[in-house]
Amino acid sequence: MPRQAAAAVAAEAVMEVEEVGEPEDQEERWARLLPELLSEVVRRVEASGCERWPARKDVVSCACVCRRWREAAVAVVRPPAESGKITFPSSLKQPGPRESPMQCFIKRNKKNSTFFLYLGFTNSPMDKGKFLMAARRFRRGPHTEYIISLDAEGLSQGSHAYMGKLRSDFWGTNFKIYDSKPPYDGAKASSSGSSRRFGSRRISPQVSAGNYEVGQISYKYNLLKSRGPRRMYCTLECPSTQETWDNALKTKFRKPTGPTILRNKAPRWHEHLQCWCLNFHGRVTVASVKNFQLVAAADPSDPTSTVDEETVLLQFGKVDDDIFTMDYRQPLSAFQAFAISLSSFGTKLACE
Repeated sequence: MPRQAAAAVAAEAVMEVEEVGEPEDQEERWARLLPELLSEVVRRVEASGCERWPARKDVVSCACVCRRWREAAVAVVRPPAESGKITFPSSLKQPGPRESPMQCFIKRNKKNSTFFLYLGFTNSPMDKGKFLMAARRFRRGPHTEYIISLDAEGLSQGSHAYMGKLRSDFWGTNFKIYDSKPPYDGAKASSSGSSRRFGSRRISPQVSAGNYEVGQISYKYNLLKSRGPRRMYCTLECPSTQETWDNALKTKFRKPTGPTILRNKAPRWHEHLQCWCLNFHGRVTVASVKNFQLVAAADPSDPTSTVDEETVLLQFGKVDDDIFTMDYRQPLSAFQAFAISLSSFGTKLACE
């Protein structure tokens, strides 16, 4: 088996280090593996059938050994845009794949206003999936906030797992997305909140956390009120797909790349069903005003710009009382897609 072979290679390398060096603790022995052998171990673990969770946790375990193992894992494991896989927490803020969407789902708990994002394994509503992020809704005076975290229990801005937040205006028709990390060099935090740091055991690098505005979402009134579909617009600072995976993990933040503008795909009126319809290709099964599909929109400030207005970049829809699918692709990240989806739960007058 490839995994057994990788273990054998590692064991032989450790024995070689012991023979030529002084007695050392176990962690130092692993850290001093020859670079070629270390890369081979990680490569074999990556190639040993770890396509999906929970088996993929073996790759994360390799990256948790020490700094040198982390660097070797970074060199082997490719970002979601290339591999179509989510491996490290850093993957959640990297662009998704281009060719096929990353299929996720959201579970809602109405009792405590919490939402949990999972990476889907199958198309079944009973799929347990792999937990990715959680959010909780809070009332802040006239505003509503959704705190997004890597930890389902640490849902506060003071948590080490804090990733960002979504904040609504008074009417619940406009939202702003805030990232806990700067989207590019020189970005200024939107508030003077206390500095936070991610936990030292996380794969994500330790960087100061704040609130940096990275996107806006707006819901517009429709002319037909409840008899017509609502309109949705997003303006986002999306991660650069040209930035290398290695630089992304080392927090060499990208330069501003210009806003990405999205709009909801207009549904069509179905004469037989007498309702507005969108084709979700079987991923949505329950009609709801919350369901939407987003496509690229041309930048109104640049009349020469051309975009693909047919490819769905994010779709969100209901499949059960408290279960919703969320499929996203490049240029969106899982964090951005989750924040946009949460806004659909928070709209008020836009849903009238």
